[in-house]
Amino acid sequence: MICYPPITVTALALSLAWLSGCDSAPEGAPADSIPLAEANTPATASHTTHDENNYSPPVHNPTPQLYWGDTHLHTQLSADAYLTGTRLTSDIAFQFARGKIVTADNGMRVKLRRPLDFLAIADHGNSLGIFPRLMANDPALADWNVGKRWKNFIQQDNIAAIIPDLGSSDPELQNTPKVRASIWKDTVATADAHNKPGLFTAFVAYEWTSTPAGNNLHRVVLFKDGADKVTQTLPFTAQDSPEVEQLWSYFENYEQVTGGEVLAIPHNGNISNGLMFSPQRDNGSPLDKRYAKRRARWEPVFEVTQVKGDSETHPALSPDDPFADFETWDEGNISMTTLKQPEMLQYEYARSALKEGMAYEAALGVNPFKFGMIGSTDSHTGLSTSDENNFFGKFLESEPKPNRVTEKMAGVLQESWQLGAAGLAAVWAEENTREALFSAIKRREVYATTGPRIEVRFFAGWAFTQQDLESPDLSVIGYHKGVPMGDDLTTAPDGQSPSFLLAASKDPYGANLDRLQVIKGWVDGGGKTHEKVYDVALSDGRTADQSVGSSVKLEDATYTNSIGVSQFSEVWVDPDFDPTLRAFYYVRVLEIPTPRWTAYDAHRFNVALADNVRTVVQDRAYTSAIWYTP
Repeated sequence: MICYPPITVTALALSLAWLSGCDSAPEGAPADSIPLAEANTPATASHTTHDENNYSPPVHNPTPQLYWGDTHLHTQLSADAYLTGTRLTSDIAFQFARGKIVTADNGMRVKLRRPLDFLAIADHGNSLGIFPRLMANDPALADWNVGKRWKNFIQQDNIAAIIPDLGSSDPELQNTPKVRASIWKDTVATADAHNKPGLFTAFVAYEWTSTPAGNNLHRVVLFKDGADKVTQTLPFTAQDSPEVEQLWSYFENYEQVTGGEVLAIPHNGNISNGLMFSPQRDNGSPLDKRYAKRRARWEPVFEVTQVKGDSETHPALSPDDPFADFETWDEGNISMTTLKQPEMLQYEYARSALKEGMAYEAALGVNPFKFGMIGSTDSHTGLSTSDENNFFGKFLESEPKPNRVTEKMAGVLQESWQLGAAGLAAVWAEENTREALFSAIKRREVYATTGPRIEVRFFAGWAFTQQDLESPDLSVIGYHKGVPMGDDLTTAPDGQSPSFLLAASKDPYGANLDRLQVIKGWVDGGGKTHEKVYDVALSDGRTADQSVGSSVKLEDATYTNSIGVSQFSEVWVDPDFDPTLRAFYYVRVLEIPTPRWTAYDAHRFNVALADNVRTVVQDRAYTSAIWYTP
């Protein structure tokens, strides 16, 4: 049964109706519509036909396979999610990611059309899991005065009184190590229970949430390991220290003590107000070689796109790039307490950071910003959703309902229509296990999409030819004659320019592709950075100055694949190569225009949208770069 409860929830709702059945839809919603369809699920998506407790690894994988997942999801264990009404547990979140039917906090029964291959639930480390235990009258918290005060505020519906405490480093505001260890042990046990090698990978993770003066410097902390190693220590949180170098010291100690592996994934550079890729360390001194080595070691990938905007580049930074203005959030920091200044932008976006990284390498001998790119959701609903027509919002207030586009995020911030239905992490790994996926992330053989499952291959070498495109498996040629995304090319053979083997295929359930591009950045002899966008392939026989057009019909939120193509495969040679200059290259793939999630809402709920609400989107993929170093 598809169930539509009455839409009465607010951003600070603290109790929710979990309905087992109903006969009516919310006002304005067509009776046959639901953002997350239970129908049309591919038969191959179900894991229930397998013996999940026995895994026989393949004898040999000649090349990595593509796996899709989300490394940044929140449940009721995150303080902000709980206080804004989220009640879905991590157990339910893993079930949903694996393709099971669950009941969302707004009462809808929901199921992913296509399950994920992996998931990291990264609940905030600050006050991790404390509110569900407080409200369940955990006897271990009975004598904790701070908890008593918080519980009273919750019962009085005075959530605002709790918020200042959550970012404080005051030890009085942290519960005892015994309670924290108990919560962490349960968190890890849930991930371990859902981790099914070969079928589904459940990572152990949490989010380190440093937000100095409201500027977002958050990192997802991702462990390769399970309970035997991860529970030997407690999560290091921003309440322990807001300085990222202290977090890296925690990583060094963790790996030394346990023999395990851990890394950090920075995210939301676009709301850091110039701090994410700042030229200064936390202590105010310039970046030095030690800092560069440690950052490169512990932060191999960057979350370039998610619900709170896209951080590939900004139109002010890339004025010659007509596709730079995509899901742009540039009003201020995460708390909206400080407005954005133009000089902040170059230290917030991936493309400019990749360029600055090469300049640092020339000066220091180490590139601190040599990162790959992934996408994830940052959803706080316990539901990992990223398709435009299946978007389930950021917090409870932006789950599907007629007026969600104008609801304020968390009740006080930007209007929900500004949220993007993004993103996904694509990983090329030998098998679907913690070890293989973690290794692929560390070597940066990963890429980001803003929601669709666009398949992208990208290799660089010195000898690719057009004949290589005739191979039945381009990856075999790619690994044999070159290096994959995330890797390096070194000194060029005399008189040769690098050649690139590129291939992209549309999401089987999604839109055709518009174009295939290579983004190049380089540092000239004087130390100045540059960039250029090359249109390597365009659909429909167009030239670079011709638009693909649009098949979108906003009146019924539809489009057709009458334009664009289903796949590209090309060999491209850099026409402007200088063997003496450092450079990077990454691929961007654009879909044809499609209805944005706001357009689907307008049709489903029969509501009018304000003129400033975006209704059309060109979703895309960004690969990790390949670097050339002379």
